[in-house]
Amino acid sequence: MTHLCVREWGRVAVGESGFTRTQANALIAAARDHPSGGREGTRILEDHNRHLTAKQVVGVLTAKGCSLEILPKIDPTAPDEDAKTIRARLIHMLDTALGLKLSAGHAATMARQDETLLDILIRLFADYLLMEVCRGLPRRYAEQQEDLSALRGRMDVMRQFTFHAVRPDRLACRFDALEADTPLMRIMKACVVSLRRHARKLDTQRQLAEVGYMLADIPDVPVRSLPWTQVRIDRSNQRWQRLFDLAALFLRRDWQATHHDNKAGEGISLLFPMNDLFEAYIAAQLRRTLTGSGVKVIEQGGRRYCLGEWRNGENCSADLFQTKPDIILRGSDARPLAVIDTKWKKLSADPMDRKHGISQTDVYQMMAYARLYDCENLVLLYPSIPQQASAVRSTFGIGGGMERLSIATVDLTGQADIVEDLAMLVDTTCRRISSGTAAPNL
Repeated sequence: MTHLCVREWGRVAVGESGFTRTQANALIAAARDHPSGGREGTRILEDHNRHLTAKQVVGVLTAKGCSLEILPKIDPTAPDEDAKTIRARLIHMLDTALGLKLSAGHAATMARQDETLLDILIRLFADYLLMEVCRGLPRRYAEQQEDLSALRGRMDVMRQFTFHAVRPDRLACRFDALEADTPLMRIMKACVVSLRRHARKLDTQRQLAEVGYMLADIPDVPVRSLPWTQVRIDRSNQRWQRLFDLAALFLRRDWQATHHDNKAGEGISLLFPMNDLFEAYIAAQLRRTLTGSGVKVIEQGGRRYCLGEWRNGENCSADLFQTKPDIILRGSDARPLAVIDTKWKKLSADPMDRKHGISQTDVYQMMAYARLYDCENLVLLYPSIPQQASAVRSTFGIGGGMERLSIATVDLTGQADIVEDLAMLVDTTCRRISSGTAAPNL
């Protein structure tokens, strides 16, 4: 099994000291089949004959006999950071963005070991599942029908006087029995069976085998037939939410989830588009920042249209070119306080560049948001490069109006300080939000 690690936009050799051509072709095929790969898989990998180039998707891509781990890197020209540090940061982002509620200390410790992202998540799943199974399986009451010698529950009168009319020693009973065979546990069992084939570490394989033995009474269900929609998480099984979310990562085909090869069992590819992950991470941290303020954080909301039929003297009722701002901050009166667009890009480091390397298309997009959502506070938010603090880099006015566009960066290396940094950003760019009420000029 050949395993290599690369950063975003980095190159992996094909040939000597890299993947063989057969392995490279298998990885390209896996990228093409993944939901995040695009038509030809070029959103994940590009094939340049003698090398593969990683794109803006991070995680682990697995194919027959090989795997490639892609780690985040904001600045392609900057020196590489330590892989273990980057991996720990990535796990923190995934935990926050996806609401996995992993133990920060446990996950961080494992991230600093010589394991891939996939190995770490499988081990975390095995650890948590073994702990919960030892505490006891969640159970539910299910109706049973059985012919018994003594009455249990209530009698099935119709069956009793037809099938057992001449058998007074047999009673047709209907009763509720408490059992562990629930949709949630069927998903857990399927996940254990799948991960046992793909776990590389002996300790993890041992843990999964132990859990599999403890779940022996739960029937096996094919991945394609798992009852995801039948799972109900309530107060009685709330502690299983984290495991359910991790199982969804491994077995479901979502943007944040996996490519699950049902044909050959060649491996699990766990991939995350960095633009989407960065947006979800910032939105989750903003919710923590604005807790108790009355301000709502809306992801991919708004959905107002740009164009519609023109009628003289009437306001346009638009129905073409729908917009979906990354993040909208709404006050208690539901009016937009700010529109934030996240960009997983590096700003220009040239102090003489007044544009900071911002795309003209991004500026036009923010101007459209200002007009459609009647919002005066607009923010383009970028990750800061390592060793650079969070800050508002520049503030621009939009020609002919009162709107302002702030260009800001947020430091992802200081995980403990990001809530404070975002609070300062909101305070600076949104003209102070207080108790969910916008300032008068908003």
